[in-house]
Amino acid sequence: MNRRSFIQSVGILTGSAFIALNAEALGIRQTGSPVKGKVTDGKKGISNVVISDGFSVVVTDANGGYSLTPHEKATSIFMSTPAGYEFKTDYNLVRQYENITGKNSFDFKLQPLKRNDTNHHFIIWADPQVKNKKDVQQMMDTSVPDTIETIKSLGRDALVHGICVGDIVWDNHELYPDYNAAVAQMGIPFFQALGNHDMDYRMGGDETSDVTFKKVYGPTYYSFNRGKAHYVVMDDVRYLGTEREYDGYITEDQLAWLAKDLQYVDKDRLLIINLHIPVYNQVKNNQDFYALLKGFKNVHIMSGHTHYNDNNLGNGVYEHNHGTVCGGWWTGPICGDGTPRGYAVYEVIGTELKWYYKSTGLPKENQLSLYVEKLTDQMRLMANVWNYDPQWKVAYLLDGKPMGALPQETGFDPLAVTLYKGDQLPVGRKFVEPIQTDHLFVTHFSPSVKKVRVEVTDRFGNKYSSEIAAK
Repeated sequence: MNRRSFIQSVGILTGSAFIALNAEALGIRQTGSPVKGKVTDGKKGISNVVISDGFSVVVTDANGGYSLTPHEKATSIFMSTPAGYEFKTDYNLVRQYENITGKNSFDFKLQPLKRNDTNHHFIIWADPQVKNKKDVQQMMDTSVPDTIETIKSLGRDALVHGICVGDIVWDNHELYPDYNAAVAQMGIPFFQALGNHDMDYRMGGDETSDVTFKKVYGPTYYSFNRGKAHYVVMDDVRYLGTEREYDGYITEDQLAWLAKDLQYVDKDRLLIINLHIPVYNQVKNNQDFYALLKGFKNVHIMSGHTHYNDNNLGNGVYEHNHGTVCGGWWTGPICGDGTPRGYAVYEVIGTELKWYYKSTGLPKENQLSLYVEKLTDQMRLMANVWNYDPQWKVAYLLDGKPMGALPQETGFDPLAVTLYKGDQLPVGRKFVEPIQTDHLFVTHFSPSVKKVRVEVTDRFGNKYSSEIAAK
C-alpha cells in the first residue's frame, strides 16, 4: 500500500472517528458517578489489571471487574496493559484507553500473546518533528524504511514495539495523519509522548494545551507492561500560556498518579520511563520525580527534545537523551553534536536492558565518526563516539601500533561546524547551529603517520572500529 493510501486510511484517526465518538456520547455522565467495567480475554475475566483515569488507580478483581469514580478533570479511562497480552491498536497506534463520554461502563478485551514476552525489543523515535510535506517525504523515504529493515533484522518472531518521545510534528498538527501513516507502515505497536511542538498554543494554559494530542493519541500519561518491564509515558512539558513559552515540569497530578501506579510494580522490575524533555537537567521539579523512584533497582529514562545524543547516570537512574529522527531539523544527516540522525534500539532480556544507536541509512556497526586535521606542525585526530558512557572504552592505533586510550574532550563536531555554523547555514533553517558535546575524543600525532584507527568497546562488550588515512 502506498503512502497516500495509508494517509487516507489512518486519516480517520484525526477526523471522523472522533466526530462519531462524540455523536454517540450525547448523554452526559453525571459528575461523581462511578464508572464500572471488566477486563477479559474474550472468555474470562483477568484479575490484577491496573485501571486509571489519570487520578485514581484501581486493579481488577478476581472476575476482571473494576469500579472507579472519575476525577472531574479526567478525559479517559485507560488500562495498563498487563504482560503476556497484545497491545490494542488502530493502524499500529496503541489505544489502551476509552474516552469518557456519557457512558458509565467501559470494558477492555485483551488478546493473549502467542509467545513469552520476557525477552522483547523496543525502538525509540525522538523528534520526527515534521513541519511540512517536504519533511514528511524525507521521513517516509529514509527513516521509515530504515526502521522497517531494523525490525526485520531482529527476527521474524521478535516482539517489538515503538515509542515516540515527543515532537511528533513541528506545530503543524495537520501532519499527524502523515506520522500515523509512518507508524502504520512500520508494522509494530507504537506509543506516543507529548512534545512541546505537539501542544496547542494560544488556547489557554497548560491544561488546555493538549486537546489536539488527546483527540488523536489519547492520554498524555499512562503505563503498560511487557515481560518483566513496566513502562511509563509521561508529559513533562508545561505550557505557560504566552505564545510558545514552556518549561520542563511534571505536574503534581501526574506525580500523584505515578506514585499510585508504581504501588503495583515490584521494585526489582525493569522500570522504563518515557517523556520528552530530559529530566536530569531541564525538569524543574526533578527531585520530586526522583523521590518516587527510590527503591527501584533498574530505572531507565528515555527522552528527546535536545537534538543531540547524551547519556547521563545519576540519581539512581540511567537517562538516555536521544539523537533525533530529523537530525538537524531535516536539513542535514547529523544532529548539532555530530550524532547521525536516527533512533535507538533496545533489547529487554528479563530485567536486563541492552541497546545501541542506529544511524539512518548506515549499518548497525556505524558507532563513531573520525576526523583528521593538519595543524601547523602536527596532525589532530578527533573521534565522535555519540552513544558513549563511562563504561565504554575508546582506544587508538597509529600505523597499526596501539597507543592506548584516546583522551576525552568537550568541543564541536567538525562536520556539524561545516554544515550548520553561521547565520547563513543551513539553507532554509538558519537557526540550526553546532552544539558542544563531551563525547569527543582527541589526540595529536606526527605528520609522518599514514593511517589512524580508533577502536571502541561498548558497555556490553561489543567492539566497533573505524579507520582513516592521515592526510
